[in-house]
Amino acid sequence: MQRLSAEPRPIQSMLDLLTTARSMEQEAVAGYQALSERMLKDGKAELASVFDRLAAEEQGHLGMIEQWSAQTGIPFETAPLPDQHGLFDDEGAGIVAPQMLSAYRAFSIAVRNEERAFVFWTYVAAHAPTPEMRSAAERMAREELGHVATLRQERRRAFHALRRSEATVVKSIAFLEERLTGALDGQFSTVEAADIAEVIVLARQARARAGAVRFWPFAGPMTVAMPRNGEAPNLPGLSELLLDCYLDIAESCKDQAGRDLAQKFAGELIHCLSVVRRLEMLS
Repeated sequence: MQRLSAEPRPIQSMLDLLTTARSMEQEAVAGYQALSERMLKDGKAELASVFDRLAAEEQGHLGMIEQWSAQTGIPFETAPLPDQHGLFDDEGAGIVAPQMLSAYRAFSIAVRNEERAFVFWTYVAAHAPTPEMRSAAERMAREELGHVATLRQERRRAFHALRRSEATVVKSIAFLEERLTGALDGQFSTVEAADIAEVIVLARQARARAGAVRFWPFAGPMTVAMPRNGEAPNLPGLSELLLDCYLDIAESCKDQAGRDLAQKFAGELIHCLSVVRRLEMLS
């Protein structure tokens, strides 16, 4: 997932938390609506409909937060909040030529925004001053993880509509985790000293997941089909692939313990993506 561009400002009350959540969803709605209008203006009705769907999704999230406020009796802050460093990012889609855009890229933008929101609420939960606020922030993080899963499914559909692969080979999730562990271990000689500890944690998590999925006690496929003649996934690609696997398992798992564990692993992979993408930018 995407790393936050700056440390979020402290959130000190439920009023502040709900107002921040509403502000983030409003920003996303406005961003997707602006992209839809631009696509219509440029004669890209199909892409406009994709951004309309994304705006509608965010409008639904906004409605959920407003309902939460009504149920708890906590009103929203009327004064505008300080900027949260622009969590919504259209990644230049508002200015690039429409010919450079596709439904796949539109959903990719949405996925990364939801991942960024997940990281934000995870951070808020970790620094919450009260148990009530920690629980509320964890609820928001779970909601965002659900949004990530939904949008990644849409992105996969868009990808297959764009380019259908033929020959595939089945690999176990444990095998992919071992590949990820090796790729992370290979980063030790290339990263700055300040980043080594973080990479060590990521490699340790990948190794633990590989061990866990070998003896996965829950129903569901523990394999994934990959293009037979395609290039081997790089570090971000492996992280993306494994994230999709765990989100799929969490979606289909009938057992609550299995669902919780798959969501935990998905959260780890989102943070892994955040780190490896940042390291790629620095290399």
